Amino acid sequence: MVQRHSQDRLPDPNGFFGKYGGKFLPPQLEKPFAEIIDAYLQIENDAAFIAELRYIRKHFQGRPTPVYHARTLSQKNGGAQIYLKREDLNHTGAHKLNHCMGEGLLAKYMGKKRLIAETGAGQHGVALATAAAYFGLECEIHMGEVDIHKQAPNVSRMKLLGAKVVPVTHGLKTLKEAVDSAFDAYLADYENSIYCIGSVVGPHPFPMLVRDFQKVVGIEAREQFMEMTGDFPDAVCACVGGGSNAMGIFKPFINDPCRLIGVEPLGRGDQMGEHAASMTYGHEGIIHGFRCYLLQNDDGSPAPVYSCASGLDYPGVGPEHSYMHDTQRAEYVTCTDMECRDAFFRLTRLEGIIPALESSHAVAYALKLAREMSRGTILVNLSGRGDKDLDYVIENWGTGDDIEY
Repeated sequence: MVQRHSQDRLPDPNGFFGKYGGKFLPPQLEKPFAEIIDAYLQIENDAAFIAELRYIRKHFQGRPTPVYHARTLSQKNGGAQIYLKREDLNHTGAHKLNHCMGEGLLAKYMGKKRLIAETGAGQHGVALATAAAYFGLECEIHMGEVDIHKQAPNVSRMKLLGAKVVPVTHGLKTLKEAVDSAFDAYLADYENSIYCIGSVVGPHPFPMLVRDFQKVVGIEAREQFMEMTGDFPDAVCACVGGGSNAMGIFKPFINDPCRLIGVEPLGRGDQMGEHAASMTYGHEGIIHGFRCYLLQNDDGSPAPVYSCASGLDYPGVGPEHSYMHDTQRAEYVTCTDMECRDAFFRLTRLEGIIPALESSHAVAYALKLAREMSRGTILVNLSGRGDKDLDYVIENWGTGDDIEY
């Protein structure tokens, strides 16, 4: 008999993973969120909803995405063999469309007219704008001014898809402030709108809902990897900001004999404000309506964060990741900007795959781990492609001609 992990039964009815998660909301949002919970619980096992979502995934998104053996990268690196789950080949270029199409379908089921969301790297914004266009809904995306500058191609894509892009000009003008702004917009029009959170964060039910829509990544990868190799990977590795791509690939492997490794952004170093490694340097706190590991100032407020990868610069992390950290089912490690940079160029030159900077964090740690292991296999969730990052990379790091391949 397979020993089931206790996490299979979470969250509890109140949205908690152990002591993390929950639903800490202003009174006026309690009813709208209760409606979202009820609607999701009604449709999550509904045959018609599932059939429509499967149709969308196959005929619109292009799923399943393949698992790819990065043979040249592995040979040049030495040690364990590295495999990539190619979410960069998912329509719109990242894993984000997996939950955005699900959230759009849920909004349609609830009779909502508008999708509201935040975005950092822009991939969630593009994916949600795509979902809105597909379902014939309005779309409003809140994005920090810093990220608007860094991710200009994605801003253009959102606008082309018909989304209204709202610049966020307060605070550090990045992801945390974009979430604040999107919440305010939802609060002002929750009767006609649904807030489509972009990761496994936020108040219940979103950590559960986004995880459930994203676990298609791990379901596919587990079957594909077993078919390719006849065994489980020794390690499954993914980058972690809020943690949606990591939770998507981790969840189906939870009862298997695999190490689950989340890679956080160490940025420019371990000083506060120079990184966004919430699990490594944070402690328990509440942000955006849920409890998690949180980088905090002395007064308990969310601390400033930084990463070269806009999709990872968030001071908190998903509550299920926080629980997995405490129960030691997953390991959480760090990767610096420069390690990310080297991995970005190596994968590009050696395999012809230009990865997102977010995904490059996971590739960087996999390269290091592979050398330490000397043999075995590592499965990396290549969560997105790097088209959106090219201007930033070339402006700051050139074209990688200084790296020895």
